[in-house]
Amino acid sequence: MSILAEIKREERKLEKQLGNLQYRLKGVRSAAEALGGSANRELTGVKKRVLSPAGRAKIAAAARRRWAKVRAKARKAAS
Repeated sequence: MSILAEIKREERKLEKQLGNLQYRLKGVRSAAEALGGSANRELTGVKKRVLSPAGRAKIAAAARRRWAKVRAKARKAAS
């Protein structure tokens, strides 16, 4: 019988959570309705920023130069 009681307790808990969520959803919908048409638009994804091949090459070259300096300092310190 304790299993049945536990299931009933869980059911009541979930129904309470569902009621809270429905109440919050009602509030969000009423706020969206108050805002008018601006809330009805679908959200669009953020446009991906595209880097030109030349820009990418410049960044890669700068990174290679930075790492060359690091390696040179490491070789100098090891010597």
